[in-house]
Amino acid sequence: MSITEQALPRVRETAMSAPDPPASAFAPPPAPRSERRAWLLACSIGAVGLAVLAAALGGALDRTSSQAPPAVLVSAATPVPGASSSAIATALPRAAILARPSPAQQSADARRFAAATQAHVATAWMEGFYPVYAMAQSTFGVNWLLLASIHMQETAFSTAPSTYHGLNFAHCCGGPMQFNVTNGPVSTWSLVSDSYIYARRPAAYDHMTSTHPSIYDDFDAIMAAAHLLSADGAGYALDGSAWVAAYDYYGHDATGVTYADEVIARAIGWSQSGFCINCGVQPALFAAVHAAYGAPVLAALR
Repeated sequence: MSITEQALPRVRETAMSAPDPPASAFAPPPAPRSERRAWLLACSIGAVGLAVLAAALGGALDRTSSQAPPAVLVSAATPVPGASSSAIATALPRAAILARPSPAQQSADARRFAAATQAHVATAWMEGFYPVYAMAQSTFGVNWLLLASIHMQETAFSTAPSTYHGLNFAHCCGGPMQFNVTNGPVSTWSLVSDSYIYARRPAAYDHMTSTHPSIYDDFDAIMAAAHLLSADGAGYALDGSAWVAAYDYYGHDATGVTYADEVIARAIGWSQSGFCINCGVQPALFAAVHAAYGAPVLAALR
């Protein structure tokens, strides 16, 4: 018998005499603790985080995405002398809505208007005004190109240094649309200051003031201008009625005639060729508008 064989009986005896192992020794190991709930919680938190991030990015994109100008409703024809509307005939006896500026103020205004046409305005800056123009047009039935042209004439689309604070050189008018707050009673601004209540305010735009109405709030001011122009007979057409409304907007004097000629010529040019932020008034259109609308009124003033 080999040494190995001699050892085997002892091993068997030891194995036979050893106590049986507990049943738990042969039971399958306990399953690991389920991580399903933890994964679900992590996924839920991740989903919420992604939603918040998407909302934040979406808001940022909304603020920076390209905004197209409102649709041009009417392509205006170049006015022809002698074919002006009857509105020109009624322009003379009406009282100016805005305060009549002095000769010195008229001269300063003429220089101001010339400077406005030389301003360069960024496309991104203009995009904030398009929803406001569209809302004013749909609410008061005034062609947004007329509004934009007056906006350009008054403050070069709100880029003039004192647009959002104080009053102008004549200490009478302020804000993007240069409303008079000192004439009257009742002042021009007071007449139409509540115009913003007739439409829903855009969720966000530049220079939103904390209190309303405000001549320094772009929405409040542009809505008020549309209301005033509508009350003076302006509509979708860029015709003699629109010219008279622009004339009333400034005041009844020689500078007011030039003002209305420039405003209407610019708006007609946009209507015919597309909205152009930094394009000047076409000389041929200015001459046509003056001959049709401005010249008869200017002659009567003299």
